[in-house]
Amino acid sequence: MKAPKSMRVWFAFMATILCIGIYLTGISNVNWLIYVPAAGFIFAASTGICPGQIMIFKMFGIKIKETSDK
Repeated sequence: MKAPKSMRVWFAFMATILCIGIYLTGISNVNWLIYVPAAGFIFAASTGICPGQIMIFKMFGIKIKETSDK
């Protein structure tokens, strides 16, 4: 399942917000756990595959219809 372009932009935006927050807090002061969603959003924005979304859909048994990028 590939994410549409609008979702990929949203993933990139959220990754940017998290990275700015990490930078402003101080990279050495931030707990390591906050890097996990930031890395996940960067991965999802660059590949179009969101592991967290796939995991949630499988846990709740949600079926996904394929959409076009048009």
